[in-house]
Amino acid sequence: MATLAFPIPRPKYPTGVWSWMTTVDHKKIGVLYGVTAFILFLSGGLEALAMRIQLSAPNQDIVSPEIFNQLFTMHGTTMIFLAIMPMSAAFFNFVVPLQIGARDVAFPRLNAFSYWTFLSGAIMLKASWFLGGATNVGWFAYAPLTSLEHNPGHGVDFWILSLLLLGVASLAAAFNFLVTIINMRAPGMGLMRMPLFTWMTLITSILLVLAFPVITVALIELLFDRTFGMNFFNVANGAMPVLWQHLFWVFGHPEVYILILPAMGITSEIIPTFSKKPLFGYPTMVLAGIVIAFMGWMVWSHHMFTVGLGPIPVSVFTITTMAIAVPTGIKVFNWLGTMWQGSVDFSTPMLFAVGFVAMFTIGGISGVMHSAAASDAQQQDTYFIVAHIHYVLFGGSIFALLGGVYYWFPKITGRMYNELQGKINFWLMFVGFNITFFPMHFLGMDGMPRRIYTYDSGMGWTFWNGISTLGAFVLAVSFLIFVYNIARNWRKGEIADSDPWDARTLEWSIPSPPPEYNFVEIPTVYDRDDWWATKRKQVTHGVPVSGGSGEEGHSIHMPQPSYWPLVAALGLLIAAYGVVYNGVIYNFVLAAMGTLIAMVAVYAWAFEPVNDPEEGDQGSSY
Repeated sequence: MATLAFPIPRPKYPTGVWSWMTTVDHKKIGVLYGVTAFILFLSGGLEALAMRIQLSAPNQDIVSPEIFNQLFTMHGTTMIFLAIMPMSAAFFNFVVPLQIGARDVAFPRLNAFSYWTFLSGAIMLKASWFLGGATNVGWFAYAPLTSLEHNPGHGVDFWILSLLLLGVASLAAAFNFLVTIINMRAPGMGLMRMPLFTWMTLITSILLVLAFPVITVALIELLFDRTFGMNFFNVANGAMPVLWQHLFWVFGHPEVYILILPAMGITSEIIPTFSKKPLFGYPTMVLAGIVIAFMGWMVWSHHMFTVGLGPIPVSVFTITTMAIAVPTGIKVFNWLGTMWQGSVDFSTPMLFAVGFVAMFTIGGISGVMHSAAASDAQQQDTYFIVAHIHYVLFGGSIFALLGGVYYWFPKITGRMYNELQGKINFWLMFVGFNITFFPMHFLGMDGMPRRIYTYDSGMGWTFWNGISTLGAFVLAVSFLIFVYNIARNWRKGEIADSDPWDARTLEWSIPSPPPEYNFVEIPTVYDRDDWWATKRKQVTHGVPVSGGSGEEGHSIHMPQPSYWPLVAALGLLIAAYGVVYNGVIYNFVLAAMGTLIAMVAVYAWAFEPVNDPEEGDQGSSY
């Protein structure tokens, strides 16, 4: 491959912690997203473990009813908004530019702002534990439980402001990836040559752009109710609290697919690689993802079958909920078709991918059961629903995300994880997950309500609750092994080849870890699985492999670090803190000051230099 052979002076970039605080490199931001989200995932896991200990036996008093309410609310909010979504965003950031042959995302500073705003939202939510009590109304926050009359503390306010900050972060990231994928693909990479993970990122970004404004409107209305005494959800003044449910679930069900489509994309990368076969039915997989995203807007009221909508809307949403199982089933059968008669290698990433397919299928089957309104009437607000959502989001998203960590770990770090520890991690997690959540089906069918903090021994729920708690501890051990495996081998693992899996996509054509500029020259794509095709061409015809070592002298110019995205996010955090404690004069000042800081920071980064190449640099500017 032709390379540029004249070195140029490189800018002096920050080092150490400051380099991470000012980075605009999509790969570093991906690592920041991933590490932060996993730490928050562990915090949500500890909240779940506390609940399981409380419920392990009848009539326990380990935590109070109020703390239990706070635990399940913070657990649900953490897992959905602070763990699964940003863990997916970590892969979006690190992998997508590499898969499409780009040197960075379209808007590097906006990308950094997205991460720091996400971190601000996470701090906002978790700080509520220490600043007057966490929110206690469930991650769905149904009115009128959120009214000032029923919830006079600041927990709900922290929840509202944290979700608004997280919404800003999600929208910034979504617009960034939309522009990146549409405008920055390598020459020859048409839409139907994009890897499935990139496709799912594109679809997820569209869902984010369309869904988050809905929840933003609902949150602002709720904030106005609590702060200014307005009447969006105030029953005493004639409002209908069911309006909140409609607004929340119009966002909430596309949100389910925002969580699961990236997992489907990861699985669609792992299974072909370890089956040594192209993905079966690529066009139908793309179409199924599009149909799932479209139909995700047509099923929200299946969450509301028991609120009295009437027979016609219930019938409509029963049909649409059953219908959305069809494109999901297409994906499952295409994954099975990819493995069929393939040379399957059950390495750790493949185990997690297959585990995802199996567990998500169980969650999907129970989801179809809920689509029948008569069945849902019995299962609603029981532990059967808890089992269902965990088979979809834990057995689905978390299994796939951990598979993605193992799959791209060599590319991210340049090191190999320990395969034996990886397999022990999978089997403990697989067994612990099913021991924890499968018994909840039985508890739900036996009538155990969700969100109760204790129960009497005469209810007959003691045995399965004890089993479920035992499984939770097995899960905890599996994650300790995962943390040890990843943390130890990040620096001390065996050196990885640039393509240890004989993979298909462009990220495996460059060194591990990738250089700052990703590609010495932007590749030209001639095939859907272009890297596979290039390697086969080399074997057959002796043609040199494209991609380059990344070690040659070059004149590629990259955006320089900036601290303004961090300052802007910090300003939003200060402003949000001021809004929470409304009614106190200095907090209005604090809100104004934070807003001013954010505005000045955005203005300043808009006028930062575009980093034109130095005099004599004849290479490309980026």
